[in-house]
Amino acid sequence: MADPYRTLGVARTASEKEIKSAYRKLAKELHPDRNKDNPQAPEKFSDVTKAYDLLSDKDKRARFDRGEIDADGNPLNPFAGMGAGGGRGFRGSYGPGGPRGGYRDQAAEGGGMGPEDLDLSDLFEGLFGGGRSRSAGGGAGPRGFGQRPPPPPPKRGADIHYRLAVPFTDAASGRDQRITLADGKAISLKLPAGVETGTQMRLKGKGHSGPAGDGDGIVTVEIGPHPFFRRDGDNIRMDLPITLDEAVKGGKVKCPTVDGPVMLTIQPGTHGGTVMRLKGKGWTKKGEKTGDQPARGDQLVTLEIQLPEDLSELEKRLDGWVDPSRPREKFGL
Repeated sequence: MADPYRTLGVARTASEKEIKSAYRKLAKELHPDRNKDNPQAPEKFSDVTKAYDLLSDKDKRARFDRGEIDADGNPLNPFAGMGAGGGRGFRGSYGPGGPRGGYRDQAAEGGGMGPEDLDLSDLFEGLFGGGRSRSAGGGAGPRGFGQRPPPPPPKRGADIHYRLAVPFTDAASGRDQRITLADGKAISLKLPAGVETGTQMRLKGKGHSGPAGDGDGIVTVEIGPHPFFRRDGDNIRMDLPITLDEAVKGGKVKCPTVDGPVMLTIQPGTHGGTVMRLKGKGWTKKGEKTGDQPARGDQLVTLEIQLPEDLSELEKRLDGWVDPSRPREKFGL
């Protein structure tokens, strides 16, 4: 791993607060869940985490700054600092005849440490990654070379994303849909009440396999447009053309709904622009039920009077007749 200070983008004199702030910012930017299209994000995220683990530990940071360990926490030169100019190292040496000849105390020769002053704890600390573990009985021993971070926990399998195109009429009435999964199996999918484009449904265990369990299937709904229906909240609107004689004399006409056509009664003398309401023929409502089924909004039908394409016969019938009403009088015209 590179220099942890450089990895986090902080100075070697940075405070604990500055280090923590830099880590939080980078971890948020590089988190794999936010960079699914960037294959390098997991590695960068891991490097940032390792750098923070080292610099947030005061002991590890001090040892790294002294050059005792590398950026991964492994010892560099366990004997560094020992010898003539070694500061905390010992300066004693064995006399003639090798180790059996006894230790020559340089303290008696003008300074330095004698054998009774020798403390090897620093040597073991450099060799075995710092500190000694003590048991209940007071025993001590090295913990092993370096203090590596624990292995990451096993991960769940990745999710699989699906897009489900749903016809307008099916979405409005809440009809079940069929979807084929990545493993080739087709399943029936119940649409949630109030479904809209962008609604997501989670299929537990229908994703990729992983050591900590299977991922999920994530289904995103896309509702198709309709040639004459349009959604208005929980209601559905449409414009229904009627003939002039149906508007004048009244009668029954067929009207389409998302559940199929129904008969609509037109009152005599109906004006164009009249809105008629079909109860319960609208969109499924989220959080409301009628019995054991989701409640639904209404269908609002706006009547449009349509004149015949050939007006000659109508002109003959209206010859000499003038409507005495003044429909624009309310506008002051």
